[in-house]
Amino acid sequence: MLLEKLNWRYATKKMDPEKKVPQEKVDAILEAARLAPTSSGLQPYEIIVVSDPDKRARIREVAWDQAQVTEGSHLLVFAAWDNYTEDRINMMFDLVNEERGFTNEGWEAYRQKLLGAYVTRDADVNYEHAARQAYIGLGIALTAAAFENVDATPMEGFDADKVDEILGLRARGLRSLTLVPLGYRETEGDWLVKLKKVRRPKEDFVSVI
Repeated sequence: MLLEKLNWRYATKKMDPEKKVPQEKVDAILEAARLAPTSSGLQPYEIIVVSDPDKRARIREVAWDQAQVTEGSHLLVFAAWDNYTEDRINMMFDLVNEERGFTNEGWEAYRQKLLGAYVTRDADVNYEHAARQAYIGLGIALTAAAFENVDATPMEGFDADKVDEILGLRARGLRSLTLVPLGYRETEGDWLVKLKKVRRPKEDFVSVI
């Protein structure tokens, strides 16, 4: 049951470097994020799987020395578009037309509406919008990891500018948002694993109006 999996998951603090997540599970997590909803279907972010040990070690240095970065089986970096451009918006609309095999007058009118609204906006406004879409994918990736019984720890505690430099993201029009090590918990070395999961009571969290 999904809720049981979500109760099982937590922000793992210690991962077993000897345990590798099977590739099919990693692929399932990535595919879940790829299928996540985004505003206007633009998918304005990418996921970088960092496998290079040297780059992971350098990222750990600028991520408060969080051990999961190098001890986890895989390291995912969620990176948002730095801006909405005419080329990027057209790329997604053209892809939809190609995949569906037809064009639609209403859809093309919507393309022009987005081009007029997004391309003229300030780049920082567009980046923040893209970042919010990436976080939807992040949430679904974490849920998918729990479904696969894979530990995943979302991290914002890192120097994003330096991670961007290490991975060459700015040259690709991307900015890093979150790091997500995947792996398997090492229960003997994790102070958090045995502590009760605490969330606000439903009556303080959900309002019915």
